[in-house]
Amino acid sequence: MSQERETRRRNSARTTPTLGDVAEAAGVSTATVSRILNGVPNKASEDTQARVREAVDRLGYRPVQAGRSLSTMRSALIALLTPDNRNAFYAGIADAVQRAISATGNAMTLCNTREDPVSQDAYIEEMRSHLVSAIVLLGAVDTPGLRKLLADGPPVVFVNRKCPVESHWPFIGIDNYAAGRDVAGYFVSREYGDCAALHGPMLSSASRERLEGFIDGLRESGVSLPASAVIECDLTMESGYQRSAGLFADGRPPRAIFCGNDPIAYGVYRRCREMGLSAPEDVALFGFDDNPLNEWLAPWLSTVHVPLSGLGSRVGEIVSDLLAGRQDAPETTLLPYELTIRSSA
Repeated sequence: MSQERETRRRNSARTTPTLGDVAEAAGVSTATVSRILNGVPNKASEDTQARVREAVDRLGYRPVQAGRSLSTMRSALIALLTPDNRNAFYAGIADAVQRAISATGNAMTLCNTREDPVSQDAYIEEMRSHLVSAIVLLGAVDTPGLRKLLADGPPVVFVNRKCPVESHWPFIGIDNYAAGRDVAGYFVSREYGDCAALHGPMLSSASRERLEGFIDGLRESGVSLPASAVIECDLTMESGYQRSAGLFADGRPPRAIFCGNDPIAYGVYRRCREMGLSAPEDVALFGFDDNPLNEWLAPWLSTVHVPLSGLGSRVGEIVSDLLAGRQDAPETTLLPYELTIRSSA
């Protein structure tokens, strides 16, 4: 073996394998290796392809994605923008989406917008600069950056919360209006006539539709909600605790409270405990989402169960369809939900 080849062999052993190393091991040119790894058809025999892939496996070669991204103007990254990564419900969806996206051969990067329009636009711009193949929005709000993304960006998928502006990109979630209406029906069946609702931000389609369904369901049974019994909250325990104070101020709490998500219900539950009230004997509580924490910390909470794994797998399917140019994916996918009745209501 020549000194030059021996030096190259030692250097290769000390460093990450290169395209040239694969080409030398397979006995072909670097151009041939590049065409095979990029899936260019009819440019190499089956025997040559087999030799190249065997060399790739033996050397542990991994293509440099930066160069490939620049040549195709698309990376193997999918961005997921979530409104609150502290919320176990959103974290559960993110985990399910990540597993589904990994199965497609792509990778996911997670961005926490904190329901802040400025942060959302900053992340959208940053992800676009990284040439992500698609952006999945778990809690979109109407912003200039979102509108620009919809006009000239990569494929977009909306999960749990619909696009706040007109869009042809797909939505995956549940029928929040019907679920809110079903909760109202349950309250009526239990003869909970004096009700209240602590709902999430009205800029969220999910929060808005849940509240509208609940109000309409009560109205159809002859029950109306006074304005003082409808309170907007952030989707957090702290907000549920703080914003519920007015419902208990006169010493006559409502008989039943519908909460826009489970963390709000946790906060209301703490308020009840501090006032010596029990659920459901004094105040019936109903949440929404069936947060993964319920199994361990709140097995008492009645709630609307949302299928997290189903959301994730469907996102993976739709992303695959979009990236492959298959346009037969429905614009809206509604997954089944169910009322999970536990001891709080």
